[in-house]
Amino acid sequence: MSFAPLVEPAEELTIDEVRRYSRHLIIPDVGMSGQKRLKNAKVLVIGAGGLGSPALLYLAAAGVGTLGIAEFDTVDESNLQRQVIHGVSDIDKPKGLSAKESIAEINPYVDVILHEERLDNDNVLQVFEGYDLIVDGTDNFATRYMVNDAAYFLKIPYVWGSIYRFDGQASVFWPHATDENGESIGAPCYRCLYPEPPPPGMVPSCAEGGVLGVLCASIGSIQVNEAIKVLTGIGDPAVGKLVIYDALELEWRKLKVRKDPSCALCGDNPTVTQLIDYDAFCGAISDEAADAAAGSTISVIQLEHMLKEREEGARDFVLVDVREPNEYEINKIPGSVLIPKGDFLNGTALEKLPGVDSGKQVVMHCKSGVRSAETLAIVKNAGYSDAVHVGGGVVAWVNQVDPSQPSY
Repeated sequence: MSFAPLVEPAEELTIDEVRRYSRHLIIPDVGMSGQKRLKNAKVLVIGAGGLGSPALLYLAAAGVGTLGIAEFDTVDESNLQRQVIHGVSDIDKPKGLSAKESIAEINPYVDVILHEERLDNDNVLQVFEGYDLIVDGTDNFATRYMVNDAAYFLKIPYVWGSIYRFDGQASVFWPHATDENGESIGAPCYRCLYPEPPPPGMVPSCAEGGVLGVLCASIGSIQVNEAIKVLTGIGDPAVGKLVIYDALELEWRKLKVRKDPSCALCGDNPTVTQLIDYDAFCGAISDEAADAAAGSTISVIQLEHMLKEREEGARDFVLVDVREPNEYEINKIPGSVLIPKGDFLNGTALEKLPGVDSGKQVVMHCKSGVRSAETLAIVKNAGYSDAVHVGGGVVAWVNQVDPSQPSY
């Protein structure tokens, strides 16, 4: 289905702009009118990371006149494997500033607006207001639901993308979309596709599970393609469609996504009528894990002292790393044994632990403390009442105790 162009065309293109965008101008579907619409468009990209990097570069190259960048993080060496808008000289630089400098090299005719703050309920509506389109490159569920809801309340369409290891997804969410006669087409929102977030700890983040760097370009370019179609009114945008890409099998699928009449946001009887507590809605960890971790969390400094005492024979405990084997190969806390979280979920891990009556304490850790809190709940339910986990995990260990080890 085609839609009316989202923005009106700018008054004119300069001679330099005509030369720059000539390959667009000779495409009949784009032409002078479409390029003028891109020049007049205001697009906000959330995140200058894996998806945001290619999206920003190609939106800028395409001639989108105003690009907003919502990004509060700094460039880390581990970002460079996939976040192609940044370079070695940008390490430790604010990502937004790094991205702005790269865009200036790509297209000096683009006006870049930086929003160097974490999006939350207090600022998201203000940040979004005034933009024609949102491109969502976030990597956590709480922010995705907040972006969806804020865009809905402001009636702004947004292009969503998601990546993990070798798999990617993309769609255009535009519940307020109308046909050529101005009638609603009944398009879905993100909540229609995913009414509830997955249980905490069920879906690893890219930081935990990894992502093939080039996958970011595949999905990010799809997002830009859809953005251009929506802005200029050409083609058939992925409104009400879910694009799924399997990079390992080189398979593309396109599924139809229908509006859910019972959707909490855009359904017939909505229950979400304003921004909500998205961290509580999505949950960083499950309630059971939070209960298990309460009073049973130690710091990496405490763990360092405990390890010294174990070496001296003054303390006996088993330090369990619940990450995946490939993570364990990158860095590790000395004296730890690897038992992946999956083994705790299927019950086989308990056979590898000392007996409940052995008197040997179980100390658990992961990369940041989320997975270890979840497994701590399992261990405590199995009778290891004095078990603890390490807050901050290996990340905190590398930062505070052993900076000689690589981070990831």
